[in-house]
Amino acid sequence: MDGTADKVLAAAKGRRILVIGDAMLDAYVWGDASRLSPEAPVPVVRVDRETAVPGGAANVAANLAALGAEVELFAPVGTDSGGARLAETLASLGVRLCPGSASDKRPTIVKTRVVCRRQQICRLDREAPPSAYALTEEELRTGVAPAAARADAIVLSDYAKGLLDNASLRAILALEKRPRLVALDPKPRAGMDYSGVSVMTPNRAEALRLAGVDDVPGADFPAEEVCAAIHARFSPGSLVVTLGPGGMLLSEGGRALERIPTFAREVFDVSGAGDTVIAALSLALASGSGLADAARFANEAAGVVVGKLGTAVATPDEIRARAAIRAARKEKT
Repeated sequence: MDGTADKVLAAAKGRRILVIGDAMLDAYVWGDASRLSPEAPVPVVRVDRETAVPGGAANVAANLAALGAEVELFAPVGTDSGGARLAETLASLGVRLCPGSASDKRPTIVKTRVVCRRQQICRLDREAPPSAYALTEEELRTGVAPAAARADAIVLSDYAKGLLDNASLRAILALEKRPRLVALDPKPRAGMDYSGVSVMTPNRAEALRLAGVDDVPGADFPAEEVCAAIHARFSPGSLVVTLGPGGMLLSEGGRALERIPTFAREVFDVSGAGDTVIAALSLALASGSGLADAARFANEAAGVVVGKLGTAVATPDEIRARAAIRAARKEKT
């Protein structure tokens, strides 16, 4: 990155970012399985340990904090044990939950993964219907609005759990005091209007759905068609499409500008990689980077987390180390 990582990290220190979205607790049950149950053809797991980390919008916030930002998070969680554990973990990472986030009227979203020998064998989800997580006028007034007035950027992390709908998105964008940069990681669904945001970061499947383009197995990604269609429908200031092994596609004004190759050397788990991308990209943009440098920084950070098992964050030292290794390899060639 020719020193870009160091520049971004130095400029990003202390930037104030507000994350709004669907938070969850990503729980893991780690163990081993050497036989099938006599009751059913399923493995018997001997549990060794259990861990939990922030997931969804909470993982976006954790990634931002790891990169040096000052982070506030508004996300509807419960006052249950899952919510308490999530709040405690976030506090230890330096993330502040906005007032009004916790309520006894809804359960915290918890996703429990059972992992044996580095392989996930099942996932157990606990959550309420979307209406339980909807943004209320009081939450907007007492939790979101004051934090937005303090922020250098807003990151919207949409997991389609109920917080972000057309009404709440319009209300957030209409706040009198809010930063100019509003970044969105969307979860496309019928009727959603994502217009008005500064930058969008869909993955390949999400971009095709946003554009109304069929996903043809084996076909190349139709970059020009997708970029033009998304711009016509939503007019984002910038569009960054994450293409997995295909890297990242950058677009502005409905035109495909550049494709950045993936920096991942080894992929163990893509869980939460999109969270890392929107976190690193938004922080870089809020710190004054241009779109191309911000995307390269985000791509580098994503390359760190996919090399880890489970939901994870990329630290400045890890990003610098990867950048240094790639720079050395480039010099040799």
